[in-house]
Amino acid sequence: MKPFQFISVKLTLCIITGILIQTALNLPFYISFFALSASLFTLGILFKTSKKRTVTFGAIAAFTVILLGVFITNIANPKNNTLHYNNKNFVNQHLWHLKVNEVLKSNTYDHKYIATLINLDNQNATGNFLLNLPINKNTKELNVDDEIAVFANATPINKPLNPHQFNYALYLKDLGIYHKIEAENNYKLLSNSKKTIRGTAALIKNNIIKKLNNVGFGAEELSIFKALLLGERNTVQTETLDAYKNAGAVHILALSGLHIGILLVVLQFLLSPLEYLPKGKTIKLIIVVLLLWGFAFIAGLSSSLIRAVTMFTFVAYAMFLNRPTSSFNILALSLFFILLCKPNLLFSVGLQMSYSAVFSIVLFNPLLKKMWEPKYYLTNKIWQLLTVSAAAQLGVLPISLYYFHQFPTLFFITNLAIIPFLGIILSIGIVVIILALCSALPNFLVTFYNTIIFSMNSVIKWVATQEAFLIKAISFNKIQMLFSYIFITLLFLFLAKKSFKRTAWMLSIILIYQTCLIYYNHQAFNKEELLILHQNKNTVVIHQSGKELKVHSSDSIINKNTIQNIKIAERINNVTNYKLKNNYNYNNNLLIIVDSLATYPKNKNSIVLLTQSTKLNLNRLITEIKPKQIIADGSNYKSTVALWRSTCLKRKIPFYYTGEKGYYTFN
Repeated sequence: MKPFQFISVKLTLCIITGILIQTALNLPFYISFFALSASLFTLGILFKTSKKRTVTFGAIAAFTVILLGVFITNIANPKNNTLHYNNKNFVNQHLWHLKVNEVLKSNTYDHKYIATLINLDNQNATGNFLLNLPINKNTKELNVDDEIAVFANATPINKPLNPHQFNYALYLKDLGIYHKIEAENNYKLLSNSKKTIRGTAALIKNNIIKKLNNVGFGAEELSIFKALLLGERNTVQTETLDAYKNAGAVHILALSGLHIGILLVVLQFLLSPLEYLPKGKTIKLIIVVLLLWGFAFIAGLSSSLIRAVTMFTFVAYAMFLNRPTSSFNILALSLFFILLCKPNLLFSVGLQMSYSAVFSIVLFNPLLKKMWEPKYYLTNKIWQLLTVSAAAQLGVLPISLYYFHQFPTLFFITNLAIIPFLGIILSIGIVVIILALCSALPNFLVTFYNTIIFSMNSVIKWVATQEAFLIKAISFNKIQMLFSYIFITLLFLFLAKKSFKRTAWMLSIILIYQTCLIYYNHQAFNKEELLILHQNKNTVVIHQSGKELKVHSSDSIINKNTIQNIKIAERINNVTNYKLKNNYNYNNNLLIIVDSLATYPKNKNSIVLLTQSTKLNLNRLITEIKPKQIIADGSNYKSTVALWRSTCLKRKIPFYYTGEKGYYTFN
């Protein structure tokens, strides 16, 4: 197979290029519109006047599709809509009419939702918000399609306060969400809200969950059941979720391409007798597609599920055509149309992993199967499963390393033990759901299914305990991910047809990759930095010297994830903990730390770090030592920080609060 010979592949690569260009450059709307119009006009003239499709025609066609990617990304930017609230006066408190679009996982303090704006101060407006509803006895949880009126401020979503932390604000920005609204005692639940298809699907899903809660499943087994078949991961315990991650099986709990793919295979097998009827293949295709979308409907029509079903609808059509090259061609076409409708989905981790896995299976699985052809049926089936698992793992490995920084080497055991039975688990699970809805679910089936999930959990937990086979804290950045995919592409070309030229290209990429690693390690060895982190009820100062990290803190309880993120990103080898000192001297800067004792040396032009809401006369401190800057960290009360800020403003002293601006760096 030659993937790059397909027009669909070329179109997809071009539209991806356009999306990336617009994301990087943020070109004005009028430039993208006129550039696309001019390119289309030129292409139309060439199409009419030229009988042969020359290289020039192909180049302009490719350029046009790239400009199309730029244009649709521009259109998809909510801020370019004149009705978007960003283009109106939304500063200070306003009356927001919101409709719940998606229910997110709650945290300790708030129920969280994605809400769509219907109007602002009773005037038409658009936009999406992160809606927070405090958890208390008077709070009623909202459902999809519920509408509320809330009088509040729209505030920016918090950016990461510590280095290399997950940027939730950037993640939501890619979804077109820029602000959040806190609904406390300032909102009213509206009646007679209009129902949507997604709202109806969510209502059915909630009804299924209520039925399942009362049929006798174990708590842990029920949480896995809801994750597997309804995409409801909110009730899965943290320990269980970690076990699935460490065993390389967390994708099983995310209702996505894997599940829809397995359902497609099961449906193809069960409905195969229809092929003997006149037009049987067409009838089977229609029924399979309807059943896939029906499953997506009862599972709540989440965005990831819609993407997965769309992708496998195209795959079902490829299977209907039954041509060796159809799968790859139509997969590329499905990705093209998905990006054409929603270009921002290119940055969705779920979409990246789904398509990487499926493309890799289509490309590499036939090549791996040819390496060995077992004589016996059972051995052949096990080998096929291993080749599919290896192909899928190869495709998602760079993305997995970039986002999760770990690699479970025993993934093949997990896949060998679980994947063959996942089709049975999903099929029986659908039967369980239907019987539960009809209040006709027999106890023996509940016991049987409960045992299956318990057994699956036991296997996962056993694999997860084999820590010697789990490689953690792998430093891996975007450049490494890019070169990894270039290498995987060249590896496929080499395996498909071995030649000196392809071998040379592959070895060249390996050499470039090794050069990058040497460069990154050189950077890490020569880096020195002093940081003040933000942590509630604690003061943390870290000093990086090459690949050594010294952590100084006032409290022994430190956020391990924060330190781990720094360790991975900065390629740290050793982390050492120390008790916080009263002062530090770094690059001719004296850092004085003032704690609850409120004592300090009288060194002039120092940088002062105020901690533990110290009760001191800040005016006197400023007069005595005339500090270059005053810093407040997360160990202080916000009310105290506000008083210090006011004093510094009056005395014209630069003030820095880590709770607003994030960690402080000494340069």
